Amino acid sequence: MRKLALALAVTGSLALSTIATPALAWVETPEATAEATDAADAAHADMVATFGVDRLMPGHYLWDDEVGTGDPRVIVSLSNQMAYLYRGDRLAAVTTISSGKPGKDTPTGYFPILEKKPMHRSVKYDNAPMPHMQRLDNYGIALHAGMLPGRPASHGCVRLPAKFAAKLFTVTKVGTLVLIGS
Repeated sequence: MRKLALALAVTGSLALSTIATPALAWVETPEATAEATDAADAAHADMVATFGVDRLMPGHYLWDDEVGTGDPRVIVSLSNQMAYLYRGDRLAAVTTISSGKPGKDTPTGYFPILEKKPMHRSVKYDNAPMPHMQRLDNYGIALHAGMLPGRPASHGCVRLPAKFAAKLFTVTKVGTLVLIGS
C-alpha cells in the first residue's frame, strides 16, 4: 500500500511536470516501470527535437547550459542505453550509459537519490572506484562515472561518462528523482 501511495504521488507530480520532494524510498512496481519506460520514450523524442540527433556514440553526451534552473530529474532508458536530465520541464542534457549486464540487471521504477559522494569505493566489488556516486537504493545501485563499452556491462549501476557524471553531481541533490525504464 505504501509503494502504491508513493507511486501515485510521483505519478501525479510528473503529470504536472513538477516533482514534489519525494519520500526517500524507491518504487519498483510494474506500474512504475511502465511509467518510467514511457518517460524514457518521451525523453528520446525530446532529445531528437532539442538536439537534432537520434543517437550518440558510447561515452558521448550533450549538455545545454542555457536551460534554466528548474528542479532536476533524471530519466534512464535501459533499452536505448541513454540517460536524460531535465530541469523543470525542459531537457537539459543527454548521455550514453552502461547499465547492468544480464544476471546483474539494473532495477526499473522510481528512485530518489538517497546519498551522494564525490568519491566512493564499492564494498561489494573489490573496492572498485565509483566517482560522483549517487546512490539509488540500499543494495548498491547508483549513478556514477565508469567505463562505457556501448552495452550493458555493470553490476547493476548506471555508469555515466566521467565529465557528465561530474556535471550531473553538481545539479542533483538528495531526493532528486531518477526514473529508470526498460
